[in-house]
Amino acid sequence: LQLQASGGGLVQPGGSLRLSCAASGFTLDYYAIGWFRQAPGKEREWVSCISSSFANTFYADSVKGRFTISRDNAKNTVYLQMNSLKPEDTAVYYCAADLGSCPFIATMTPPDFASWGQGTQVTVSS
Repeated sequence: LQLQASGGGLVQPGGSLRLSCAASGFTLDYYAIGWFRQAPGKEREWVSCISSSFANTFYADSVKGRFTISRDNAKNTVYLQMNSLKPEDTAVYYCAADLGSCPFIATMTPPDFASWGQGTQVTVSS
């Protein structure tokens, strides 16, 4: 089970990026997908999650109203649209898949997941 996050880059404050999380070797249909981030010298932070059935979405307070998570099961991909980016959003972003529920996923660590993808760097700076 492999996940690959992509779409990161350098963007000015107030700008937007869309991250993608693509799966290979398995179908995402039955998995909840979480996004996490880790900035240098800081602890890993849960950002968002989308459930498998009904595509219910969950967000950390720090990104609520600015980030939108979505999934396209036909493309086996989950997206994280990030708008109104701030310097404090700078981090490596990771996606992870699990059969568990989103509220539980928010508390999990990388070894607990069915799949934990390689990260993509997001830098918000002028």
